[in-house]
Amino acid sequence: MLRTLIAAAATAAFATGAFAQGGADLLGKSWDEIVAQAKEEGEVSWFVWYFQPRYREIAKAFTEEYGIEVVIPEGTHEGNIEKFLAERNREAGDIDVLAMGSDRIDLFDPTEMALGPLADVLPEGPNMRTEVGGHDGMGYAFGYWGNQTGIAYDPERIDEADLPQTVADFEAYFAANPGLFGFNYENGGSGPAFFQNITRNIIGAEMEDWLSGEVTEERMAGLQPAWDWFLENSDGYVITASNTDSLQRISGREFVMVAAWEDHLYGLQVKGEVDDRIKFYIPEFGMNGGGNFNIIPANAPHPAAALVFLNWVSGAETQTAFNQIFGAAPMHPDADDSKSLVPNEMRKYSVIVPGNPFNTEVRQAFVENVVLER
Repeated sequence: MLRTLIAAAATAAFATGAFAQGGADLLGKSWDEIVAQAKEEGEVSWFVWYFQPRYREIAKAFTEEYGIEVVIPEGTHEGNIEKFLAERNREAGDIDVLAMGSDRIDLFDPTEMALGPLADVLPEGPNMRTEVGGHDGMGYAFGYWGNQTGIAYDPERIDEADLPQTVADFEAYFAANPGLFGFNYENGGSGPAFFQNITRNIIGAEMEDWLSGEVTEERMAGLQPAWDWFLENSDGYVITASNTDSLQRISGREFVMVAAWEDHLYGLQVKGEVDDRIKFYIPEFGMNGGGNFNIIPANAPHPAAALVFLNWVSGAETQTAFNQIFGAAPMHPDADDSKSLVPNEMRKYSVIVPGNPFNTEVRQAFVENVVLER
């Protein structure tokens, strides 16, 4: 479904007629005029795929400040993007602000399908990040959430000095400790970050080549040594149902280590759903770091309110709140980042997510060649 919509979007003449003219008129107004129109619109919808109940609570501060109601529907990452693409030719869609992983910006042309450019429109524009995890939002998409994948571990069962750092280390750990490592392949990106970077190291891909989104038969066939490695070491790990499932099971002492997101672990610990003893590190072979973008569809039903919300959610105060509440890496230079789980020197092992459609195809190939063959 998503592939079909992407193909259709690539050939759609989107930013023409009423869509383009309406956006140009709005972006030509002063900020005070935009805020006044936003208050008249009175509502903004934010399509974000995770932590919806907690975001609804945080968004009350926006409503208190501006008198604009924030509607955050339930939905999935891919489902929200599919909806955005399916509504591309409607005069007005249902989405005001769409959140997405930064790599998803490569699936469509934001200059045709999003409102912008906005760097000179938003008061916080000069401080907002439009490049996240190696993906360029071109002034149409802005970061609101920084994150990092890595390995959550139980320090009561493994010493810091013994943490696996290389593919060979993990292979040795699997052999000596079968079934004590867990990772997911769906319902979250921590597991895919683990198997993608194991794959990158096994095939010896140069980082520049690995990041390319190009998909060819030859390139996909070249991943086979990695699939063989996972099959040969299948007794060493357990496939979990999701990011959350992995963390809950390590908290319950079923696992010693699991693939995880730094911000997700912190958030669940704050809520008391994962024990505070669990720690986090980034292995030296590298794991994906980046963040999430927000965009405003060109046919947003409440475009002025969307602009005000976009400016607020990426501002220093809100970004500090996200770090304090969720452990997310701030996307604003003036925000406080004191709740991060890893020291800054460890972040040198953070790597960029490969581009699409290669990123998506690697995930699918793992399912076909490893999950279904174990």
